[in-house]
Amino acid sequence: MLRISRWAGVSLLILGILASLSFWLRRLPYEADRAIYGYFEIVGSVLALTFAANALVRFRGKQDRVALLLAHGFVVAGVLETLSGLSFYFRLADAASAPVAVPLEWTMVRTFLAALLLVTLYVEHRLPQPRNPRRELFGTIVIVIAVMYLTVLFYGAAAYLGVPLQTLMSSGSLVPRPGQLLPVLLFFFAAVGFRRRLKDTATAFDRAIYLAAAMNAFSHFMASQAEQLFDAPSALAQLVRVSSYAIVLGGALLDNVRLFDQVRHMASSDPLTGLANYRRFLDVLGTEMERSRRTRRPFAVLFLDLDGLKRINDTYGHAVGSRAICRMADALRSHCRAVDTAARYGGDEFALILPETAAEAAACVVERIKARLTAEAEAPMLSASIGVAVYPRNGDTLEKLLATADRLLYAMKKRQRRRGGKKAWKEVAA
Repeated sequence: MLRISRWAGVSLLILGILASLSFWLRRLPYEADRAIYGYFEIVGSVLALTFAANALVRFRGKQDRVALLLAHGFVVAGVLETLSGLSFYFRLADAASAPVAVPLEWTMVRTFLAALLLVTLYVEHRLPQPRNPRRELFGTIVIVIAVMYLTVLFYGAAAYLGVPLQTLMSSGSLVPRPGQLLPVLLFFFAAVGFRRRLKDTATAFDRAIYLAAAMNAFSHFMASQAEQLFDAPSALAQLVRVSSYAIVLGGALLDNVRLFDQVRHMASSDPLTGLANYRRFLDVLGTEMERSRRTRRPFAVLFLDLDGLKRINDTYGHAVGSRAICRMADALRSHCRAVDTAARYGGDEFALILPETAAEAAACVVERIKARLTAEAEAPMLSASIGVAVYPRNGDTLEKLLATADRLLYAMKKRQRRRGGKKAWKEVAA
């Protein structure tokens, strides 16, 4: 009951603010430059088409049906708004044909977008994950065309029946442009739906869609209060609408940047441990060799092999074996500086690149890793064979350096076998 009362109070407050704002704007002695309206349409169409391109990129990466539907819808809206804006702009040049009412196609396009948002929410609820991207692409085009056709059919039927959805403004009435109330309601319900959707997906893209829907509801409410085509409420409505397109585009760009970062991270990291993968390890190693040649400072490479992983898998199961690999990765990660690079080199093999580190400092790192593994209380107890190579002393090329580290690693494993499996943590150096 308290929650309902709170929402009722907030709703009354918002309605009061909107009524006061519209009352104040309708009495402002303001008339906007007529050419600005044509510019607004062109800018809005460019933003819509740019957003559509970014939404398609998002669909290709995430198979997100919402992005696919909105992309095709904004393509249609962008093309129609471009044609409408050019037509409006050229009509302004002829005083005899200068428009005195908002063109019907403006409201048709925005009603189409509002209806498409609601259809998008319904489709996502019924079919959350696409199974066949090509079929989804074709189906989306059909849906967009159907929604556009129904929108045109609605306005065509209204014009045929003589219903004044978007004709001349009626000055002095409470709602001078009642035809704008339909997109107000559609955008409002779309904003409510996308607001609820944020509980599950709160990305920049989803937040931008929600905010844009709310802004368009406000924009059309202001447009419904316009008594003239170029008065203050109408100018504010146009400005808010174009701003909503910019916000949607910004949200799509930010989310695409996040997705690209995720893809780049996945391409350069090991999925099990989160350490750098083999490709990333080689890239960093090449970079460190070039820097070492310039600065004439050494760096060290540690090769580590987790002892007895096969025995752990056979005795405890593969889940414990995977956990052992992650424990080894945590030991490396906990003793890395910000400039160091820990990598999973292979199945049970790891590597650690230590920039500007000589043999003595590398030996200290080995001892710390040893102490970390020895102190762990989790079973089974882990040990590792370690080989250390220092550039350029142990190899002046990438192949020689890796071969030296690998040779020293297996030399330690042989020593441990000769000792009957005892944990020999003594470093083998060149």
